[in-house]
Formats: sequence, C-alpha cells, structure tokens
Amino acid sequence: MNHFQRKRGVLHAERIPLAALAEAHGTPLYVYSTATLTRHWKVLHRSLAGLDHVVCYAVKANSNLAVLSLFARLGSGFDIVSGGELYRVVKAGGDPGKVVFSGVGKRDDEIAFALESGIRVLNVESAPELARVSIVARRMGVRAPIALRVNPDVDPKTHPYISTGLRENKFGVSVADARRLYALAATDPALEIRGIACHIGSQITELRPFLDAIARVLALAGDLRAQGIHLEHLDVGGGLGITYHDEEPPHPDAYGAAIKKALARWDGRVFLEPGRVLVGNAGVLVTRVLYVKRSGRKTFVVVDAAMNDLVRPSYYGAYHTVELAGLPREDAPEIVADVVGPICESADFLAKKRRMPEPLPGDLLVVRSAGAYGFAMSSNYNARPRAAEVLVDGDRALVARRRETYADLVRGEEPAPRAERFTASRG
Repeated sequence: MNHFQRKRGVLHAERIPLAALAEAHGTPLYVYSTATLTRHWKVLHRSLAGLDHVVCYAVKANSNLAVLSLFARLGSGFDIVSGGELYRVVKAGGDPGKVVFSGVGKRDDEIAFALESGIRVLNVESAPELARVSIVARRMGVRAPIALRVNPDVDPKTHPYISTGLRENKFGVSVADARRLYALAATDPALEIRGIACHIGSQITELRPFLDAIARVLALAGDLRAQGIHLEHLDVGGGLGITYHDEEPPHPDAYGAAIKKALARWDGRVFLEPGRVLVGNAGVLVTRVLYVKRSGRKTFVVVDAAMNDLVRPSYYGAYHTVELAGLPREDAPEIVADVVGPICESADFLAKKRRMPEPLPGDLLVVRSAGAYGFAMSSNYNARPRAAEVLVDGDRALVARRRETYADLVRGEEPAPRAERFTASRG
C-alpha cells in the first residue's frame, strides 16, 4: 500500500499532482509520501504487538533528515553504519539510546562519537574490532556497550551484493568465534555485554531464511546464558523485501507473526533493523523526457535522470516500474524502449525493453519504488548536481533537500596554484 495513486488518470503524491511538484521544484526530483512512511512504520510495529521490541530503522536506506525526524517522532530507534549516520540521527531528534551501530570497519573516532552520544549498543563484527572498542573505551574512561554480530551462515536467497549472512561474506563472526569472543568480553572491564545480533541480507522475499537465522542465534544465546553470560537483547536484523516487479514478499503481519512465534521462549528485548520495507515504496523519482531517439532497431527514451541519480538498475540489474505521470496522448503509438540518461556510460539506464505509450519531449516519467537506496546512493558523477528531495504531507510539500547547484559541486575544492608558487613553497 502506498499513497502514489492516479486521480482522473493523473499520478498524485497524496493530494498533489506529481506534475505540479515537478513544475515547482524541477527534475530530476525525489518525492516521498508522509502517509506511506507513517503507515509502513506503524504496520510493522503493530505486527510485533506483545513482543518487547524496538524497531530500529536502517538509516542507510534513506538518510534524509525529514524522513529520520518523522520516524523519530513515531518512536523509532535507528540502525546506523557510520559516524555520519549517527550525526544525522541526532540532528533529526532521534534518541541515541535506541541506536545500534553495525558495520565491519568502525574507526576510533566513530567509536568514540558513539560512546559519547550514549548509543544503545555497538554491534561488533570481528576480534580486532572488539579490541579497538576496548582500547577506545579505556581511553575515554567508560564501559562500551557491545553485542557480537553473529554470521549464522544462512542463504537469504537475494542478490549476492546484498547477502550478508553467509560464511563467505565479510560481515559478522562465526558461531565458534562468537563463543570465544563473548568469553573474552565478559572478562574485560571496559566492555559491557548487552546482547547478540545477526543480519543476513536485504530484499529477502521468504520467511524461512529469517527463521533459520533466528533459530541458530537463539541456540547460541541459550548456551551463552548457561555459561553465565547475560544477554539483555537479541537483534534479528532486517532485510524484509518489497515488490518492485513480480516479487511476492511476506506481508509485515505474516513476518511479525513468524518472528513472534520463533521468539516465543525469548524473555529479553528484541531489536529489528528494517530499512527498504519502510521507505522503498514511499518514494518515487520524477524525471523529464528530453528526446526519443531511434538507432537501428533500438528506441531510447532519453530523460534528465541518470545512473548518478538512481544507480540500482545499472548496479544490481534492479527493476523499477516506469510510467507516465499524466495521461498518454490518444494517438501515441506503443513502443518498446530503453529509458536512459545523459551519463557517458552504456550502463546509464533506468529501465530496459519497457513497453509504453511513446512520450513527447517535456513529458514526465515516474520511477516507482525509489524511496530506498535511491538518493542515498546518488553521486555527482559527470559533475551532475544531485536531485532535490520533497516530502509531501497531504496537500503540503516540504523541500527536504534543495537541489544542488554548480557551486555545490566545487565546495571545498581549490584550483592548483601556478608552478612558480610550488617552487616558492619548496624554497
């Protein structure tokens, strides 16, 4: 369910036509729906009723301050993977006490920032990292709250780039290593064991991988408790998928029921790290047609959005529905075309071999399900300013991030000095 619907044939974001937003704010343009974001968070939260839980939104999916502040007001926790994401959460009014910090490469300054901020827990992913956390905590004179991220060696049956729970992935520690490291952490006065964590991947469309991972982590947690190692919480990760094309992921109600059943004997708190399922279908990318180009047997619809704006199709081979924002012309012939952007790469496409009414230059196309890993993965490649982001709430629109300018592209840079100045500085 999302709040991007057609009214008299015209696609709206809640009560505002997308064409009106494009006219006011330009293109390419990311548009998010407050009603959809709110509904998705509440549906997932309610699906876990009766379970002592904290929904920790995965900031990496969409880190816009407007989105984060909306979730913070709903009572959300946050899953972060960098110091920058923690800064964003704090700036958005998030509660650091509901923040879990994951990731395999935390720097000393990021660890220190997390401890200063009073986050809930650092999810430690290796023996060297455990040692670094201890060193930083000793230096600061504090105890670091930690959990070990366990790699349960479960196949999530998703794209290999977003699979994180197999033995060959870089994430987490094995069950055997976890036993040893928990015993070590229990004797370290600079460390405070809070819980145990796992996360097996993203865009998962079956329940079985989640349940298999939980079963393996629960077995380890039981053994640790029997050895006197107290665990306050269990973090089951995130990764529930959405429908981009023909996927049929479990409804959050089914997911919640399965999680509650799997954790029926767990008496601690449960943390979850949903990202895509909360924001993916709550956002679209609006782009304007520049030309329709024919080259031999191929037809290309050239638009003003590109792989720097939405890299998922070229990076993952991901499918996004693409449709006209308005009604097609009555006499528009049907074409099969690739939707491509201006970037100087053959990989620059948003869609391939799509059947659509032939658009005219100036028409608007809408790329669906772009709220997750859309703007968050965008770049300035080919010196292209990044798109604006707008958050719609009913009939109101907030510019959540202004469009970048050419001046923004060179902020922080300096031209090289003349050769004689190099010589003078050496002398």
